[in-house]
Amino acid sequence: MKKTISFEGIEQSVYEAVKNAGVVLSSDVREALQEAAVKEEKAGSRGAVVIRKILENLDTAEKMHIPMCQDTGMVLVFVDIGADAPIILSDIDKAVNTGIETAYPDGFFRNSVVKDPVFQRENTGNNLPAVIYHKIVPGNQLTLQIMLKGFGSENCSGLVMLNPTAGTKGIIDAVTMIISAAGGKPCPPIIVGVGIGGTADRAMLLSKRALFRDVLDKHPKSSYAELEKKILLKINNLNIGPGGLGGVTTAMAVKIEVESTHIAGMPVGVSISCWADRKQKIVLGEF
Repeated sequence: MKKTISFEGIEQSVYEAVKNAGVVLSSDVREALQEAAVKEEKAGSRGAVVIRKILENLDTAEKMHIPMCQDTGMVLVFVDIGADAPIILSDIDKAVNTGIETAYPDGFFRNSVVKDPVFQRENTGNNLPAVIYHKIVPGNQLTLQIMLKGFGSENCSGLVMLNPTAGTKGIIDAVTMIISAAGGKPCPPIIVGVGIGGTADRAMLLSKRALFRDVLDKHPKSSYAELEKKILLKINNLNIGPGGLGGVTTAMAVKIEVESTHIAGMPVGVSISCWADRKQKIVLGEF
């Protein structure tokens, strides 16, 4: 008999993941920052000082168990539900939100969510609700990908509806235009997620999913891996650099996710993570 994935199990896992994400940067991003530091030092850029301070900040946050950034984000969660996972579906969102609600005060994280986006803009007081997306996948596991999404970078998101004739050059130019307009606002060095295909809303969703990929990996399809490489080169030639002070590392990585689209269009969505790329992955259930 399969062991049920419990409400308490989800809640506790989310609690621990959120607290850790706000304080300890994942090893792939830290390694990318260290590589960027070397490049900036060699280039003699002003951005080298920014990278050094970021790395010092990360060491201090981890040592003192305090948030690495004052904007502790709005929590974004991608929930992949195994079709055979032993779970009560109605438990998932409630358990996720409960774990977040407990983690924020325990981690001394700032509450950054307002209930009404236009008029009252009153803080909810618990950083809820999280932004949750669900997907049914094969298997018997529950996978949660969690990101503490700061809005310095989120405010620099972009969407371009290209003609299908635009080709790879059109995609490269469109993404570069969005990053160029953002300048130093998203706290570079950044990570760029690009979603191509679907509809306008799906392209943006794909761009968010792309941000969860390991910073150091390559796209499994060589054509898209090459496109990632070309976009990254074009972005880093903008000389925005760390902190917007100039340098060779505006972006540490570009990640692309794609899906089918209509014959008449080519939607391109762009999402950005700042250097504080706070993400965690939880897998629950039998392996």
